[in-house]
Amino acid sequence: MPRSYASTVLDASAEEVWAYLRDFGNLAEWAPGVQTGLIEDGGPSDRVGCVRRIIGPGDSVFRERLSGMDDADRSYAYEILECPLPVRGAHGRLRVAPVTATGQAFVEWSAEFSADAGDEEAMGKTFTRGIYATGLEALRKRFG
Repeated sequence: MPRSYASTVLDASAEEVWAYLRDFGNLAEWAPGVQTGLIEDGGPSDRVGCVRRIIGPGDSVFRERLSGMDDADRSYAYEILECPLPVRGAHGRLRVAPVTATGQAFVEWSAEFSADAGDEEAMGKTFTRGIYATGLEALRKRFG
Protein backbone atom coordinates (compact mmCIF):
# COMPACT_ATOMS: atom_id res chain seq x y z
CA MET A 1 0.00 0.00 0.00
CA PRO A 2 1.58 3.34 -1.04
CA ARG A 3 2.27 5.93 1.64
CA SER A 4 2.53 9.69 1.22
CA TYR A 5 4.27 11.85 3.81
CA ALA A 6 5.23 15.48 4.40
CA SER A 7 6.49 17.30 7.47
CA THR A 8 7.61 20.73 8.64
CA VAL A 9 8.67 22.70 11.69
CA LEU A 10 6.54 25.66 12.77
CA ASP A 11 7.58 28.67 14.85
CA ALA A 12 4.97 28.05 17.52
CA SER A 13 4.55 25.60 20.38
CA ALA A 14 3.08 22.17 19.76
CA GLU A 15 0.22 23.06 22.13
CA GLU A 16 -0.65 26.22 20.16
CA VAL A 17 -0.52 24.43 16.81
CA TRP A 18 -2.54 21.46 18.07
CA ALA A 19 -5.20 23.76 19.56
CA TYR A 20 -5.70 25.12 16.03
CA LEU A 21 -5.35 21.89 14.01
CA ARG A 22 -7.51 19.67 16.21
CA ASP A 23 -10.49 21.42 14.62
CA PHE A 24 -11.21 18.84 11.91
CA GLY A 25 -13.57 21.28 10.19
CA ASN A 26 -11.23 24.25 9.68
CA LEU A 27 -9.25 22.99 6.65
CA ALA A 28 -10.58 25.82 4.44
CA GLU A 29 -8.96 28.35 6.81
CA TRP A 30 -5.44 27.17 6.09
CA ALA A 31 -5.14 24.67 3.24
CA PRO A 32 -4.53 26.18 -0.20
CA GLY A 33 -7.09 25.21 -2.81
CA VAL A 34 -9.81 24.40 -0.29
CA GLN A 35 -12.69 26.75 -1.03
CA THR A 36 -15.06 25.58 1.69
CA GLY A 37 -15.13 22.99 4.40
CA LEU A 38 -17.79 22.08 6.91
CA ILE A 39 -18.90 19.32 9.22
CA GLU A 40 -21.89 17.74 7.47
CA ASP A 41 -24.28 17.38 10.39
CA GLY A 42 -23.22 20.64 12.01
CA GLY A 43 -21.98 18.78 15.09
CA PRO A 44 -18.67 19.24 16.88
CA SER A 45 -15.60 19.08 14.65
CA ASP A 46 -13.67 16.94 17.14
CA ARG A 47 -16.30 14.19 17.47
CA VAL A 48 -14.99 10.87 16.21
CA GLY A 49 -17.27 9.83 13.36
CA CYS A 50 -18.03 13.35 12.11
CA VAL A 51 -17.69 13.88 8.35
CA ARG A 52 -16.12 16.97 6.80
CA ARG A 53 -17.16 17.98 3.32
CA ILE A 54 -14.48 19.88 1.43
CA ILE A 55 -14.94 21.73 -1.84
CA GLY A 56 -11.65 22.07 -3.68
CA PRO A 57 -10.43 23.23 -7.07
CA GLY A 58 -12.99 23.00 -9.85
CA ASP A 59 -15.74 22.36 -7.30
CA SER A 60 -14.25 18.93 -6.55
CA VAL A 61 -15.81 17.27 -3.50
CA PHE A 62 -13.91 15.41 -0.80
CA ARG A 63 -15.66 13.75 2.15
CA GLU A 64 -13.56 12.57 5.07
CA ARG A 65 -14.59 10.88 8.33
CA LEU A 66 -12.70 11.54 11.56
CA SER A 67 -11.75 8.06 12.73
CA GLY A 68 -9.61 8.97 15.75
CA MET A 69 -8.71 11.98 17.91
CA ASP A 70 -5.86 11.71 20.40
CA ASP A 71 -5.14 14.88 22.38
CA ALA A 72 -2.30 13.25 24.34
CA ASP A 73 -0.52 12.36 21.08
CA ARG A 74 -1.72 15.60 19.40
CA SER A 75 -2.98 13.68 16.39
CA TYR A 76 -6.06 12.75 14.47
CA ALA A 77 -6.78 10.07 11.90
CA TYR A 78 -9.34 10.13 9.13
CA GLU A 79 -10.59 8.06 6.24
CA ILE A 80 -11.41 9.44 2.81
CA LEU A 81 -14.96 8.47 1.95
CA GLU A 82 -15.26 10.27 -1.38
CA CYS A 83 -12.80 12.12 -3.61
CA PRO A 84 -12.22 12.75 -7.31
CA LEU A 85 -8.79 11.09 -7.21
CA PRO A 86 -8.32 7.49 -8.43
CA VAL A 87 -7.62 6.09 -4.94
CA ARG A 88 -9.49 3.79 -2.60
CA GLY A 89 -9.18 2.78 1.02
CA ALA A 90 -7.32 6.01 1.82
CA HIS A 91 -6.54 6.81 5.46
CA GLY A 92 -4.75 9.95 6.62
CA ARG A 93 -3.10 11.15 9.81
CA LEU A 94 -2.07 14.59 11.03
CA ARG A 95 0.24 14.82 14.06
CA VAL A 96 1.91 17.62 16.00
CA ALA A 97 4.92 17.01 18.26
CA PRO A 98 7.19 19.34 20.21
CA VAL A 99 10.75 19.97 19.08
CA THR A 100 12.30 19.72 22.53
CA ALA A 101 15.48 21.68 21.73
CA THR A 102 13.67 24.75 20.37
CA GLY A 103 10.09 24.72 21.64
CA GLN A 104 8.80 24.69 18.07
CA ALA A 105 6.18 22.34 16.65
CA PHE A 106 6.97 19.45 14.32
CA VAL A 107 3.95 18.67 12.12
CA GLU A 108 3.60 15.59 9.95
CA TRP A 109 0.81 14.69 7.57
CA SER A 110 0.58 11.27 5.96
CA ALA A 111 -1.75 8.90 4.16
CA GLU A 112 -1.92 5.33 2.97
CA PHE A 113 -4.09 4.40 0.02
CA SER A 114 -4.70 1.86 -2.71
CA ALA A 115 -4.70 2.70 -6.40
CA ASP A 116 -4.30 0.95 -9.70
CA ALA A 117 -0.62 0.29 -10.48
CA GLY A 118 -0.62 2.95 -13.18
CA ASP A 119 -1.90 5.60 -10.76
CA GLU A 120 0.16 4.83 -7.63
CA GLU A 121 3.17 7.05 -8.34
CA ALA A 122 1.11 10.02 -9.52
CA MET A 123 -1.25 9.78 -6.55
CA GLY A 124 1.68 9.51 -4.14
CA LYS A 125 3.08 12.75 -5.56
CA THR A 126 -0.34 14.40 -5.52
CA PHE A 127 -0.84 13.68 -1.83
CA THR A 128 2.75 14.44 -0.79
CA ARG A 129 3.51 17.52 -2.88
CA GLY A 130 0.15 18.80 -4.08
CA ILE A 131 -1.82 18.52 -0.85
CA TYR A 132 0.31 17.84 2.22
CA ALA A 133 3.45 19.88 1.47
CA THR A 134 1.45 22.89 0.27
CA GLY A 135 -0.82 22.69 3.31
CA LEU A 136 2.13 22.51 5.68
CA GLU A 137 3.81 25.44 3.91
CA ALA A 138 0.64 27.48 4.45
CA LEU A 139 0.77 26.56 8.13
CA ARG A 140 4.43 27.69 8.28
CA LYS A 141 3.35 31.08 6.97
CA ARG A 142 0.40 31.24 9.37
CA PHE A 143 2.55 30.49 12.40
CA GLY A 144 5.70 32.25 11.12
